[in-house]
Amino acid sequence: MSRCHHCDEFSRASFVRKSAAEAGRGLPAIETGMPAPAGTGLDRRTFVARTFGLALSVYGVGKLGLFDEGIARAASGPAKPVLVSVFLPGGADALSVLYPANDAKYLKLRPKLHLDASAGPVFTEDTRLHWHPSLTPLATLHGEGKVSVLPAVGYTHPDQSHFTSRHFWEVGATDARLVTGWMGRYLDRVGSKDNPLQGLSLDYQLQPSIASGKVPVAALAAPDDYSFWAPGVWGEVESRMLDAMGPLGARRADRFLNQAAKATFQSDRLRKQLRPFAQSGDNNYGATVAYPKTDDGFPRQLAGLAAMLAAGLPLRCVAVSAPGEYDTHSDQPQALSDGLDITAQSLYAFQRDLEARGIADRVLTLVWTEFGRRAEENGSDGTDHGAAGTGFLIGKRVTGKMIGEFPGVTNLDDDGNLRATADFRGLYSSLLEQWLGTDAAGIIPHAGSFARTKLLK
Repeated sequence: MSRCHHCDEFSRASFVRKSAAEAGRGLPAIETGMPAPAGTGLDRRTFVARTFGLALSVYGVGKLGLFDEGIARAASGPAKPVLVSVFLPGGADALSVLYPANDAKYLKLRPKLHLDASAGPVFTEDTRLHWHPSLTPLATLHGEGKVSVLPAVGYTHPDQSHFTSRHFWEVGATDARLVTGWMGRYLDRVGSKDNPLQGLSLDYQLQPSIASGKVPVAALAAPDDYSFWAPGVWGEVESRMLDAMGPLGARRADRFLNQAAKATFQSDRLRKQLRPFAQSGDNNYGATVAYPKTDDGFPRQLAGLAAMLAAGLPLRCVAVSAPGEYDTHSDQPQALSDGLDITAQSLYAFQRDLEARGIADRVLTLVWTEFGRRAEENGSDGTDHGAAGTGFLIGKRVTGKMIGEFPGVTNLDDDGNLRATADFRGLYSSLLEQWLGTDAAGIIPHAGSFARTKLLK
């Protein structure tokens, strides 16, 4: 993958977040007034959920001994809608993701970086626009009515700091003082104190957007980080013991025994599903669709997530970062193309995988970035920090209709940036109420002041 130049603030922000995610280490001093990432200071304890063989880093309250039972109980209940948050780090360029190919002002602003009309598919909802050629897989899903596009999403009085703008998106408010994520507050309202899988980070560390204040959430280093074991038992004896678990999953007359039986059955099924993948090195986790072949872990994370959802794990909110280097101050064309290519192929495969497994109707994927880029190119074949960016909602049940409108490049803001036509807080409020089934008030500050939009068919 091509390397591009990041600004110092982006590199420092990444360092701060990595340090902050490790409990007890505190934050290095970077900039006065910089907000601490949501979840800073949460205890982290390693836990193996023996019921499901998941090696987790658990953040939050609760006694570890309760988690096995809580996960099993949650898994035995009715399937709930799942929200998957995918972050494009660095500020992806909205005017390349969807570009106005024949706009004279666009061509003037980007004499070197403009994309030709023939490069990418036409965006059918606004034919002034074309998809970046690397996003052809998303264009295909959009043509099937499975992608809703936000061509210019952001917030009023945009902050062009990576760290601060990302923090706003993660906490669901333009408030540097908030210390819990917006999905974390949702889990505080509807979650339980003994199911850390309700909020899952697939990024090796805690994603701030799922940082909660009252219930535990978890981080999983990789989708294949599973280990079934029992103290003092290993080898052939362990295999025979685990093989004997399956028949225990038969339905029981007693309600509590039946609950335990269901959990045992799910555990045995997951173990058998994952065993051949561990032995063969299969990164698709039994998917019948092909994920892209790459050294980056993103396709493997999504493939593993699809397998976990199909196995009945009680996930509610999942957060993961996409591959790519989107802070493209220089050498933008190749770096942007590389990142979008792997991301779009992986998201396409994930959606097809969910459909093949019969679970696509309860999974919705949100793709976002902290801001877009400046409309005018700089002198280094790149673009600098902007304001409104592009977002996507992907799923079988989305309307497939544009949210907001493309504002054009003839009426830029005072800094030469795209103006937002949709507010991320209104998007979150709509997701909470329409997809997750809860009132946004109390989760998104001042939720009532943001316009809602119809998200679902």
